[in-house]
Amino acid sequence: MHNYKQLEVWKRGIELSTTIYKITKNFPTEEKFGLITQMRKSAVSISSNIAEGTGRNSDNEFHHFLNI
Repeated sequence: MHNYKQLEVWKRGIELSTTIYKITKNFPTEEKFGLITQMRKSAVSISSNIAEGTGRNSDNEFHHFLNI
């Protein structure tokens, strides 16, 4: 099993998510269920996919989740 918390790409994904949440907090309310949601979900999915991939049984599956 890989330790995803040591991967630079995972750390930067967390930083990106934090930044996106801060930026979108100031977006107009009419974007709450449109652009804001889409940006937040896509930012969070980066680190989430990496973390999920580490729980898989093989390096090939882990690499698949890194590619996502």
